[in-house]
Amino acid sequence: MTSHNLAALLPVHVQRRDAETGGALGALLAVVGDQVGLTADEVAQLYEDWFIETCAPWAVPYLGDLVGYRIAGGYTAALAGGDESARLLAARLAPRRDVADTVAARRRKGTLSVLEDLARSVADWPARAVEFRRTLGITQPVRLYGDAAAIARRSRLTPGRLVDVRDGAALDLIGTPFDRSTHLAEAPRLSSPGRRTGRHNPQAVGVFVWRLSTQAVTGAPANCIDSARNLYTFSVLGNDTQLITRPVAEPVRTHLAGAENLPVAITRRAARDRLAEFYGPDKSFTIWAGVRNAPPVPIPPSALVVADLSGWRYRPGPGQVVVDPVLGRIAFGRRVLPRRGVWVSYHHAFPDDLGGGEYPRLPVTPDDVPVYRVGAGADFERINQAYERWQADAPADAVIEITDNGAYQEQLEFEVGEGQRLTLRAAEGRRPTLRLLNWYSNRPDALQLRGTGRGARVVLDGLLITGRGVSATGHLSEVDIRHCTLVPGWSLEPHCAPTHPAEPSLVLEETRACVRIHRSILGTIVVVADEVHTDPLGIRLTDSILDATDAHREALTAPEGRLAHAVLDVERCTVIGTVGTHAIRLAEDSIFDGKVRVGRRATGCMRFCYVPAGSRTPRRFHCEPDTALSGTTDPGDRLLITNRVRPRFTDRRYGMPGYLQLARSCPDELRRGAEDRSELGVHHHLFQPQREDDLRRRLDEFTPAGAAAGLILVT
Repeated sequence: MTSHNLAALLPVHVQRRDAETGGALGALLAVVGDQVGLTADEVAQLYEDWFIETCAPWAVPYLGDLVGYRIAGGYTAALAGGDESARLLAARLAPRRDVADTVAARRRKGTLSVLEDLARSVADWPARAVEFRRTLGITQPVRLYGDAAAIARRSRLTPGRLVDVRDGAALDLIGTPFDRSTHLAEAPRLSSPGRRTGRHNPQAVGVFVWRLSTQAVTGAPANCIDSARNLYTFSVLGNDTQLITRPVAEPVRTHLAGAENLPVAITRRAARDRLAEFYGPDKSFTIWAGVRNAPPVPIPPSALVVADLSGWRYRPGPGQVVVDPVLGRIAFGRRVLPRRGVWVSYHHAFPDDLGGGEYPRLPVTPDDVPVYRVGAGADFERINQAYERWQADAPADAVIEITDNGAYQEQLEFEVGEGQRLTLRAAEGRRPTLRLLNWYSNRPDALQLRGTGRGARVVLDGLLITGRGVSATGHLSEVDIRHCTLVPGWSLEPHCAPTHPAEPSLVLEETRACVRIHRSILGTIVVVADEVHTDPLGIRLTDSILDATDAHREALTAPEGRLAHAVLDVERCTVIGTVGTHAIRLAEDSIFDGKVRVGRRATGCMRFCYVPAGSRTPRRFHCEPDTALSGTTDPGDRLLITNRVRPRFTDRRYGMPGYLQLARSCPDELRRGAEDRSELGVHHHLFQPQREDDLRRRLDEFTPAGAAAGLILVT
């Protein structure tokens, strides 16, 4: 709101007289000035409401109605919701970009490029549209005269031919959106959801979409697997990682998307044949190597060899650097030995901006809060140096900010005094790694957070923590974990299996801290508390993953398998493993892929969640499989329903591209089981069911005449 200082417009002698008599006139004019500011803001907003880019949300359907845009159902109800999730849903149901492009899209109606644009503007998914009639093959009729080319022109189809098994590049593309081989016609239609579909028929137009987001890792250290043989992985955790293409913007709107414009997986053959398209600064991946007494330099493309490094059987020659983009592995030959380390930049796929990553987090620091910066070229080289300076200065509120993507191997123990708040965070656009090693032989080596006075608070923001977990103890009042990854199982094997699956990621020991976890990934939480003389801890998880690495391991527990002395709040989360806690105050729009045991069932509520059968919980409202089982008494039918209505994920292992993404085979009771009909779990706020439905509706409106468009999910 703009406030107008009307008292400043009065003559000086009037202002002086008013100040001498108590300032009644100034107070009155301040109230009038606030109302004038409100009126001015409303007048300014009236002008902004003429444009779709700047109008208020309530004006979007009115502007859309002027151009004949059909708003998806539920927009008004979503707009009426006051929380952030409702506002995000409203933006998905009526994307401003799609409303703005309505007129331009109608002028290009019936073209493939407009279908690709619809996928980007409606669902925010990169897409490629394909006419399958161009890949259909026919056999030459005996009774028709003319050569094969003439027959093809009359039938508008391609003459049938056998696949050339010597053309490896074409064989790699079979079944992909870039398939150029010839196929026989299929009877089922592509645009028939819920039934068996077929791609290849004369009327089919397929829109391939990529739902996984592209995550960048820039200038990060590679992980050394074998220093004697100079074997490395792109991932700092040591697991295999499929590299993907960094998409290049299309030159014009009428351009059909190619492989270079989409986040496709880089194959070995494509990298070998077109290395210059993928390798280099500002491209899909780059490798730097540092030699003794010299700065790191990019490996020249002439030294790179693309090969299969499965089992590390390939032996590089002298002066060669072997890269496997499918597994994300690197092997150095003689004469290119990296004495000062290896750094990489690459892109990989992940379902969402979650955990530690380079995605925008927008951390805000007040001007009066000191910031101790750590990193290459910063004030401090190590985190402990910045911590020691903070201890010497002893400010009430401070930030230790890591300014690069380096891997920090230090013994980290933070003590926060009475009334102090310490934030350890990554700078915007950075994802540093804290590697907690086995420093001590007689005690744990976790990242220690210790409070030494009332009101001590600690914040972890934007970090990737591996090797060990985090331990909070002492007189802490708050522990905030935001946009962090505490690797479930501490670290990963090459195939993304956890190295220590039974070890906890967070231990809360004899502390009264209120723990808040937001948009983070972590493993088991263990609560060690005096259940007789202290109240339960408060643990709140929002938009996060709690992964015990197996549905039968404890995700939240106390020593010896007892119930954790904690009160749990869970909103839009996915929990892998069993949960044993004192009470659950509220759980909504979440998936519990493991039995839940609650001590106090009379307290709290679980609503719109998946809770396995046999769980002991507070009262449940519209939870699965309870709702699906309602009215069914036959034991056989109940067993069938219970087996059908259960979570199915693309992949359950952290480090895989489809980590805890609901699979296409997951039942609609979970894919659309939230209160707002979105999916349950950590990816609820993506509103993928609504995006998919809205995109299908828009495709029906802009499909070429005589064709039937269908949606094909690549990832």
